[in-house]
Amino acid sequence: MEQGRAREQARPPYASAASATTPASVRVPEQARGEHTHSEPLPAPRPAVQRHSVRGQILDALRAALVDGQLVPGQVYSAPALGARFGVSATPVREAMQQLAIEGAVEVVPNRGFRVSQRGPRELAELAEVRALIEVPVMLRLARTVPPARWCGLRPLAEATVAAAAVGDRASYAESDRAFHSAVLGLCGNEQLVMVADDLHRRAQWPLGNTPATRRADLLADAAEHTALLDALIAQDLTVVQSLVREHFNGAES
Repeated sequence: MEQGRAREQARPPYASAASATTPASVRVPEQARGEHTHSEPLPAPRPAVQRHSVRGQILDALRAALVDGQLVPGQVYSAPALGARFGVSATPVREAMQQLAIEGAVEVVPNRGFRVSQRGPRELAELAEVRALIEVPVMLRLARTVPPARWCGLRPLAEATVAAAAVGDRASYAESDRAFHSAVLGLCGNEQLVMVADDLHRRAQWPLGNTPATRRADLLADAAEHTALLDALIAQDLTVVQSLVREHFNGAES
């Protein structure tokens, strides 16, 4: 018994199972604590991330095809056929089409694919009216509060719409048009408003059924309103700003 008691006294205190702390003399590696240092390499991306990237690229391509009129309103398109067209499997196409169905751009046709939605002038006018109710008051408020230097920073975005319109690239114009409007509205600091307005704007860009594609001259006129609006905002000419903003949305209804 005396020998057993002596062995317990000789045992280091940190070797005891009842000890809940680690002595300062024992250094635990960072990795043992489940922490990562800045010098550690990041883990390789999983295949799911890559698949999501492909789906995003296909979604962008399908949106561009919608705006450009390559996907015709009323026509049904299958995921395998579109996949062959883009050089991918049907899976990312089907996932992208499901997103477009949520947005209202296409309708699911069981066992066949997806039908591009047919819209009429009334729907376009309703979208323009709702956009005006949201964007016009915000733009007029920003015209009174944002300094000219901030407006100057948006000049490249306005010029991008002019460049896309000049070559008649409807898909590129749609993207640059939404980027300009989002940047303007973004100055209000309300992210939810920007997201709602961008969704409405995207829907307004889809082509109507049985109507000719947007003419290059119309794109140029729309882009010119962007640059004129920026000029008025920089000059802090509120009368011209109000006139241009209302005209911009009235033109969207026609």
